[in-house]
Amino acid sequence: MGCLAWAGEPVTWSFAANPASGDTVEIALSAACEPGWHIYALDLPSDAGPLPTVVQVDDGMGYHLVGAVIEPAPLEVIDPNFGMLVRYHGDRTIFTQAIRRDMDQAITVQGSVEFMACNDKTCLPPRQVEFKLEIPPLP
Repeated sequence: MGCLAWAGEPVTWSFAANPASGDTVEIALSAACEPGWHIYALDLPSDAGPLPTVVQVDDGMGYHLVGAVIEPAPLEVIDPNFGMLVRYHGDRTIFTQAIRRDMDQAITVQGSVEFMACNDKTCLPPRQVEFKLEIPPLP
């Protein structure tokens, strides 16, 4: 299904819609971090440090969200930039959100991801990347 990519240093994002089962589609938001860089998990132990990654899949016509955004298990370490325990993802990470179609016609799914990229010496300001996926009609 549709795929839209955004590239920026030092994190590259790509977005895809993959059929799951029946009328369910899995929205995959993939982050690829350059070596030494990472983005933070969806949930952090404290709000006194870095900003968590925020995935927003908008409700839309012809579908509804099923459950919450799922992320792989993050690494949990003391971050030298903040001197505190944090959870983060390096290398390649895929966040997923299931949606259920309410109609057989083509649908458009859109949303955004907001993230903060850091390495062991510095952090970049948070960025927001929007996505739009065109999902074809059911056969």
